[in-house]
Amino acid sequence: MDQISTISQLLKLSESSYRIFDMGRKVTKLVKQDFEKVEQAMVPYPYPVQGQAEIAIVFWQKKSAAPYIWFVKIPLDERGLLNQGARNHFIAIIIEALGNDIGQDPTEKQQELLKNNPYHFTPSQYKLASLNSIVKRDLKQNCSAYYEHCQLYFSGELGFDNWQGIAIQGLCDYAARIDNDANQANLIAALSSLPEPVFNPLCSALENQKLPLELINALINLAQPLLTNNENNGYLANLLRALSGNSEHPAVKTLINDIISNEQRLDLNVLVTISGRCWLAIAEVDSMLLYLEKLVVNVEQTVFNAIFQDLIALPAIRPFLLQCIRQPNRSPQLVSALGQLFSQVKG
Repeated sequence: MDQISTISQLLKLSESSYRIFDMGRKVTKLVKQDFEKVEQAMVPYPYPVQGQAEIAIVFWQKKSAAPYIWFVKIPLDERGLLNQGARNHFIAIIIEALGNDIGQDPTEKQQELLKNNPYHFTPSQYKLASLNSIVKRDLKQNCSAYYEHCQLYFSGELGFDNWQGIAIQGLCDYAARIDNDANQANLIAALSSLPEPVFNPLCSALENQKLPLELINALINLAQPLLTNNENNGYLANLLRALSGNSEHPAVKTLINDIISNEQRLDLNVLVTISGRCWLAIAEVDSMLLYLEKLVVNVEQTVFNAIFQDLIALPAIRPFLLQCIRQPNRSPQLVSALGQLFSQVKG
């Protein structure tokens, strides 16, 4: 065990099956080979949040009925690469707590050591529920007892005003199984009738899923009338959140380009949803420039700075953002905002 230098190696040597999920932006499965490159500092972490990589390590062995989950937050360096010292320290804590059998049921003392280490974090309730749904679906395990109630609710049989028995875990189970049975057809039929206490958390659940084309189109159809009505920016932000796991789909990219090229004002919630969740929809120079121009006329300089710095930390966005800085057709407002940003960074 003294020769272990990466989390991936630790899991493999323990003969565990495992999966890695990003928990910082959304619940996104990381390809094992890509995570190994991140661990070896060959590539930057793809989904940084405030200079951190927030991941869930889900692992199990044949003798285990249920997987174990570690929630780990590891700092990144200024290039977005995983901090090797912090990663090594985390591995040392695990080995100290569990020895060479990480698949054992930890004692109370071991559990305390695992949870009190400086790299442990607790995701939001929505993300915990989504991860639980995704893992159980992928491992072909039964979903929660709340799932059937959600199926009944979205079928319309209970009446859409009778939503009080709906649980977040049930919504996440439903979203993770959107292809099952009549789930998609029932949801599409119900979308325009859903009350806010159901619609909003449903969108949070859908953001972590690849959606069928019919559902993508249904969500886009709900969003289209809002492009010329800035009184429903909150509803629009939730629709974008629901679509964000499909940001690279051409229809979603078209919708977002229509939003940021429209003359209507946008509130901060919509703008941050685009940059923080749908960034792949603007991962090209023209779209990024449109977004920056929209941003600069809708927010204060401090907010512009914060969103810009968050975007430039994303490896998929950084090259296009740097190209936008040099575009000759930038507006005077954008030139001024960028100038103030860089003067503060240099200062």
